[in-house]
Amino acid sequence: MNFQDIAVLVIAGGRSSRMGRDKRFLALAGCSMLERMLKKTAAIPFRERYLCGAEASEKLVALCSAYGLAFVADARPAAGPLEGIRSGLARLQADYVLAVSCDMPLFAYEHLRPLLAAAAGELAIIPVVGGRRQPLAGLYHRQILPVVERALEQGANKIGQVIEQVPHKLVELADSDAFFNVNTPADFRLVQGRLLNERRPVPMITVSAPQSNTGKTTFIEKLIPHLKEQGLRVGVVKGDCHGYDVDEKGKDSWRFRQAGADGVAVVSPSGYFIQQRTEQRASLLAIAERLTDVDVVLLESRSHGTAPKISLWRGLGNLVVDDDTVAVFSSGEHRDLSVRQYDLDDIAAAVRLVQFLCAR
Repeated sequence: MNFQDIAVLVIAGGRSSRMGRDKRFLALAGCSMLERMLKKTAAIPFRERYLCGAEASEKLVALCSAYGLAFVADARPAAGPLEGIRSGLARLQADYVLAVSCDMPLFAYEHLRPLLAAAAGELAIIPVVGGRRQPLAGLYHRQILPVVERALEQGANKIGQVIEQVPHKLVELADSDAFFNVNTPADFRLVQGRLLNERRPVPMITVSAPQSNTGKTTFIEKLIPHLKEQGLRVGVVKGDCHGYDVDEKGKDSWRFRQAGADGVAVVSPSGYFIQQRTEQRASLLAIAERLTDVDVVLLESRSHGTAPKISLWRGLGNLVVDDDTVAVFSSGEHRDLSVRQYDLDDIAAAVRLVQFLCAR
């Protein structure tokens, strides 16, 4: 069985209650999250394509027209994604259909090819990623429709309950960020940072704080060996408002500087350094882009970094959470933040965060 043998349902009828606004139309890398999924769907030769949503708004109809999907409206309001699956199954002509949520911006259909290979007559083939079932990336047979309808009539809107009532198979897939769902503002910030780094030659992450002596250097110092254990080569660029001088008096590089050279480079068998005088402060981003043979660059800066940013707080000054901030590591809890929060000493969480932001 291949993609051209089956149909697809893009489930896009959620109320976005945890996001606080319609997440389908949040902009990611130049287009809405829903359109991002529809572009991927249009690129696969499915036998049938359906967009399942609560109602046929002008935006949804236009997107369906642009990407070759038929719109199917939910018949039961507020019945969750199971109603979207039901409405799609009712239109189905193919035997099998993939039902995928529109809120997985890192998703690729190739991740689900093992489901097609594993199908052997079961009514549901569900991927399991990192120990968690992913029913909104599952493969369903159209014969499951009566079971779905009966569940909805009884007020049982959980997909998992339906799956347990029918012959099904669980397929373990490699742990992947492809199934990361964007449900909250904090999720959205994370995926924005991830997609920004995917467009860079080398991913970058800023470690920032509102005041000096918060522990930026210590935080990075602790983080580096753990990232190295995960196979990441780490570069660091540090901003310093006090100036610096790496030349040792009497060395050749010092003599060149004394002679008036505006820039000096020293290259040895084990590495090199470049010292360049500038009229204005150089961009940390520009300097970071010059580092070679690294998998991620950590920028230490209070105000000159770039997105995505990790903000540290140890009780000094006011916690800074700007539009570029994706997480806060602090010595206390903060209410009403739209970012992930961690303890300042939770280096394991910092490692996982960096891996996500670097697609590693």
